[in-house]
Amino acid sequence: KFYRDKMLCDTAKPNAAHLKLAELEKAGKLKAVITQNIDNLHQMAGSKNVLELHGSIHRNYCMRCGKFFDAAYVKNSEGAPKCDECGGLIKPDVVLYEEGLNDRTINESVKLIANCDMLIIGGTSLNVYPAAGLIQYFNGKYLVLINKSETPVDRKADIVIHDSIGKVL
Repeated sequence: KFYRDKMLCDTAKPNAAHLKLAELEKAGKLKAVITQNIDNLHQMAGSKNVLELHGSIHRNYCMRCGKFFDAAYVKNSEGAPKCDECGGLIKPDVVLYEEGLNDRTINESVKLIANCDMLIIGGTSLNVYPAAGLIQYFNGKYLVLINKSETPVDRKADIVIHDSIGKVL
């Protein structure tokens, strides 16, 4: 019930920030988007190389047989969703409270951050770990922070903009 009511938002649409990031990637100016969002909006906007630290509501798997289910199946199920083949519980491919992040996604994120010239961090308070800790791997030239409010690393950034990322981009 919590997942369906609070996390399974399948009606959201990409905003100006999602669209601009996809445009930058298409132009060869952006290598990847590393996101904590679980809504697939970056992909809907056209981004191809998206690392989803917290997973996606659009991937759901039977914990017994591994069968894939889309978000609509989970949304329209009654109670805890069950597999239509084996009866096993279906789990969203989303990091739930106290679950660890995917090692492959973390390792790829660290590699990209460690090897980029410019890191743009936007729309995050940088208070949620372990995602907020990824900034420690940045060795590049320019750190840009775009967030409505201050973050714990504002003083380390080359450019800080306190505004909406959609407006700024």
